[in-house]
Amino acid sequence: MYPGPHALLTPDKPAIVMQATGQQVTYAQLEDRSLRLANWLRSVGLTRGDVVALVSDNDARVFDVYWAAQRAGLYITSINYRLRPDELRYILENSGAKVLFVGQGLDEAVQPWQGLARAIHRVSFQADLPGFLALEDLIAAASPVRPDQEPRGGDMLYSSGTTGRPKGVQQALPDRTIAEPGDTMVAMFGGVFGFSSETVYLSPAPLYHAAPLRTCATVHALGGTAVIMDRFDPEEALQAIEHWRINASQWVPTMFVRMLKLPEEVRRRYDVSSLRMAIHAAAPCPVEVKRSMMAWWGPILHEYYSCTELNGMTVIGPDEWLRKPGSVGRPVLGTLHICDDAGVEQPVGCDGLVYFERDRLPFAYHGDPDKTRATQHPLHETWSAVGDIGHVDADGYLYLTDRQAFMIISGGVNIYPQEVENALALHPAITDVAVVGVPDVEMGEQVKAVVTLAAGQEPSEDLAQAIIEFAKCRVASYKAPKSVDFVQTLPRTPTGKMLKGELRKQYWPAR
Repeated sequence: MYPGPHALLTPDKPAIVMQATGQQVTYAQLEDRSLRLANWLRSVGLTRGDVVALVSDNDARVFDVYWAAQRAGLYITSINYRLRPDELRYILENSGAKVLFVGQGLDEAVQPWQGLARAIHRVSFQADLPGFLALEDLIAAASPVRPDQEPRGGDMLYSSGTTGRPKGVQQALPDRTIAEPGDTMVAMFGGVFGFSSETVYLSPAPLYHAAPLRTCATVHALGGTAVIMDRFDPEEALQAIEHWRINASQWVPTMFVRMLKLPEEVRRRYDVSSLRMAIHAAAPCPVEVKRSMMAWWGPILHEYYSCTELNGMTVIGPDEWLRKPGSVGRPVLGTLHICDDAGVEQPVGCDGLVYFERDRLPFAYHGDPDKTRATQHPLHETWSAVGDIGHVDADGYLYLTDRQAFMIISGGVNIYPQEVENALALHPAITDVAVVGVPDVEMGEQVKAVVTLAAGQEPSEDLAQAIIEFAKCRVASYKAPKSVDFVQTLPRTPTGKMLKGELRKQYWPAR
C-alpha cells in the first residue's frame, strides 16, 4: 500500500504537518511529487534493487524521496546526518548508492561524496548547492505520467555492528507492486495498534531512524496525518498534542523521563486528552517511569519490541503490562524461541538468546553473508537473533535481560562500545580501555570509558576531558564518553579477552 489512493479520495487532506512551521503537505502533493521524482530516478537509469541515499534532518521532503524510492522498486538508505565524514563515506561506498539526496543546509556533512570510486547523482533540497541538482527544479521538470508498473521498493538502513563498522540491513524486496497489500508495518500498526485514516500521529524523533521513518510512512499508507517535530522538546511535544489533537504517538523512554521532569504546573497546562495510543520502543523503559506516565496519561501506553532487521515483533498493551510489569509482550510477528549458545531451546524462566522464527529470513546484511549467517540458529536457518538475551514466563510473555554484546542504548540510540574503544586505543596516555554503559536517569544509559594509564600519567579532570575530546574527534559526538574512570587494571582472561560483564557489575549492582 502507498498514499496514491488517498490522493484520489482525500486530495486536500494533510499527509504531513511540520510542527515547527505549520507547513502542510497534502496527499495530492505527496502523490505528485513522489511520482515525478520516481520517474526521474528511472530516467537516469536506476532499476529495481538499486539504492538511493538520503542525508537530511526532519523535513517533509524526506517523504518525497522515500515514496519515490518505494514506487520505483528501489532501496532507500536514510543516513544519520550527525555521523562523521568517514562514517558517512563508508555507508555511501558500502551501499553502492547511485543517487545522494541532501537536506537543507547539510552541505558540509556530505562532502564525503567527493572522490567516490563511482559516479553518483547528487540532489539537494536547497536551490544553490554547487555540484548538486536542485530538488524543486528536478521535480518540476520530471514526467507526471504514472508508469504501467511500479514495483515495491524497500529500505536498507544502517545499524552499527559490534565491531564498530555499520551494517546495511537489507530487507528482501517484495514480489508485488506498490499498490498491492502485504506490508508488514501496515499489518502491524493497522491491525495491532488500530491505525487508520483517522490517525493523527505525532513523530518526535529523527527520521533517519527506522521506527520514525517506517511508522510515518505507515500512517501515509493508511491515510492518516503525520505531525513531525523538528526535534524533541518535552514542552513542545505537549503543545503539539494539544494543538493538533494528536491521537497516536511514538516515544522512547528518555522522552518520557524528560516530560515527567517538567514542573507540575507546566504538565497540567496542556490538554492531552485526545491521546488514545502512546507507543514506546527502542529501549527498555524503567517500570517506575512507565507507571508514572500511565498515572499522567492514563492506561494508553503500548510497547513493542523489534529491531531494524524486523525479524520479529512482540507487543504488550497497558492492561497486560500492569499484570506483567517489565515484560515486552508476546509475539505478533514470528514465533519466539529462547535458546542457549548451542541452540538448545530453554525452559520457561531461563535466559537465553532471543530468536524469531519466520517462513524465511526476512533480511540480509548487505555484502556480508557471514554476518547474516551469524544471526541464524545453528540448526534452523529461518530462525534469527540479533543479540538480545531474555526469557519467557509460563504465559509466553517475553522479558529482556541484556544485550549479548553489551550494546549501550542511550536515549533510544544504539551505541557500540567496540567502536569507541577502537577510537581511544591510540590515545598516548591510555594503555587499556573498556567502554560500558552506566545508569543515567534521563537517558537510560550513558557512555563511560574505564581506562588504565601509561607510566608517568596521573588521573585528573583535565586528562578525563582530554580523553573525551580525543574520542569526539574520531566518532560522532553522541557516541563519545560522557565520563572517564581511571583504574589500575581491567578484568581480562589469560588470553586477553575483556570480561566486560564483570566490569559492568560495578556500575549496575542491582543487575
